[in-house]
This record gives sequence, structure tokens and C-alpha cells, in this order.
Amino acid sequence: MPFPIKHILFFVGAILFSFLINHILLRFVKTLGIRNESETHIRWSSQVKPALGGLTFYIVFLLSITLHPFIFSYSGKAIDFQFTGIIGVTSLGFLMGLADDAYNTKPMLKLFTQILCGVLLVYSGTYIQVFESDIVNYSLTILWVVGLMNSINMLDNMDGITTIVSLIIAFTIFIIMLNNNEFDTISMTVVIGLLGSLFGFLYFNWNPSKMYMGDTGSQYLGVLLAALSINYLWNPITTAEFSISRQFLIPILSFIIPIIDTTTVVIKRARKGNSPFVGGKDHTTHHLSYLGFTEKQVAVIITLISIVSSVIVIYVVSTIKVWSHFYTIVFVAYFLILFFTLFYIANKNIDKSE
Repeated sequence: MPFPIKHILFFVGAILFSFLINHILLRFVKTLGIRNESETHIRWSSQVKPALGGLTFYIVFLLSITLHPFIFSYSGKAIDFQFTGIIGVTSLGFLMGLADDAYNTKPMLKLFTQILCGVLLVYSGTYIQVFESDIVNYSLTILWVVGLMNSINMLDNMDGITTIVSLIIAFTIFIIMLNNNEFDTISMTVVIGLLGSLFGFLYFNWNPSKMYMGDTGSQYLGVLLAALSINYLWNPITTAEFSISRQFLIPILSFIIPIIDTTTVVIKRARKGNSPFVGGKDHTTHHLSYLGFTEKQVAVIITLISIVSSVIVIYVVSTIKVWSHFYTIVFVAYFLILFFTLFYIANKNIDKSE
């Protein structure tokens, strides 16, 4: 059987498995990730729902690794030390999220775990390679990992948003892997499994949602997408002319929604003297809702922005071989226009988020 057919069958199987396991968990588990009403955790929805999505994500992740040698390993390569590090930090992020959903852990413990994930990735050989100084590269890697784990977590504030954004980011990485002719690597198998698990979960997470992904899901997605983005967005396999601005723009545009949302929220809460780690109804998605858009319409808007940004990234990686200042100006302008538009909307409606 040709390998493209095997990949397609695995993708379909991952979707069906994700749908099935979420359906089963929804029937038997009703409390995981549900906060007590007396706690300070603030959600957009007033309804309490179980946070089960992360469990499915991690199960499919483990299945992807387990099944890879049986189905997709044409070269016979074993899992190397670098990918072992990715497995380790992904598991660590998942466990941290699971503990947070179950026990509502302290922010400093979560931050320590996120930093540890970044350090372990660097130690195992997955780190950003942009500058000549390794210390700067290592520091940037840890900052990127911690930032993404928090931004993906913070973005999980409205039905379907984080699932859709993560889907599009994962699909962007998938296309880049195809462009690199990576068909039989374990990373490809993991990405296909990730896409399948997200598609299967989206049915339960689309408005009106039946369940959330919780910190279990957002921490898992944050660290896995951070690791994959380092290998395929920060350090892409390309014959294009190297440029620092190009290397920064590819991951920034890929994660444009989480970056804009987190930056906006942190600035707004800092102005008020509030902690950025305490939940609230002041995210960019919430303010789009305050303008009169329904939750489904907000999800569509975020989807369109993410798709446009994904198309730009794929175009840059696959087509532009000689980088120039013109491209830097155009793509920076695109980011800034989008950022200030959403930032303006968030500040215009600031009184409605109290």
C-alpha cells in the first residue's frame, strides 16, 4: 500500500478515535477541570463543563508514536535523542495541565514547569538557531516555549477558538513538512495524529460546546506546537537566503492570534494593576463579541485571520527564495495593522469587560 494512503487512513482513524474517546469520556466523566464557584477562575461561559479534550490529545499522541514503527517507518530509523526530548516535555506539559485541572495548582509551579520544558528541549537539541550566540538562542527558546504555553492557555477563552487556531498552525507545519519531502518521519506521524485529534475534538468544542480542553489540553498543545515550530518554523529546511527578519516573521505570523491576544491582555491588565495570570473577560475574542458578533461569528473571524496568516507563511517558505527589505516591510505592516485593529477594539470596549 503506498504511503500516502497509509497517512490518510491514519488521519481518518485519528479523527474517529478522537471522536469516540471524547464521546465516551463525556458520558462517564463530569467533573474534571470544573472549578468551584468560589474560586477566582473566570470563564466566558457561565456553564460548567468538563475539561476532557487534553486527555484525548495525549492518548492520540502516544498512539502516533506507538504505531509509527508499524505503519510509517520505511527507513527503519529509531527515535533519536532529540525527539525523545519532545516526548518528555510534551508529557510533562500534559501532566502539569492535568494537575492544574484537578487541583488548581499555583501559578509559580506552572511557570517553573514551563521553564523546565524549555530547558529540556534545549538540552535534547531542539532550540532556536537564529543568532551566533548559543546563550541567546537558548534564552530565546525558553522564552518562546513559556510564552506559547501561556498564550495557548490564555486563548482558550471561548468555544472552539484554541482548537481552530491550533488546527491551522498544525496544518501550516504539515504543509511545510510536505514541502520538505518528509513522509516517513515520526514528526509527520505525530502531526497527522494531532490534526486528527483536533478535528475529532472540534465537534464537542464548537459553540455551543459540550466540553473544554482545559489546561490539560492547552499546556499539551502549547509545548508540542512550540517544539514543532522550532524545528519547522524557526529553523526551516530551506534553500532561501537567510535573514533574521524572515526567521522571526515566519513563527510570529503562524502564531499571530495567540501572540496578539496575549500581548493585548497583558497590556490591559498591567494598566489596571491586575495580574495577567488571573482569568477575565477581556480577551480580543470577547471584545469582538461586545461589538455584536455571535460566538460562532467570532470563531469564523479568527479562523479567517489564521488562514490568511497561514497562507502567507506557506508562501514565504515555499516560494520566496531571495529575501528583501520589501518583504519585511509588507509582512510587518500586516502584523501591525492586525495587532492595532484588535488592540483598538479591545480598548474601545474596555468598560464592557469589567
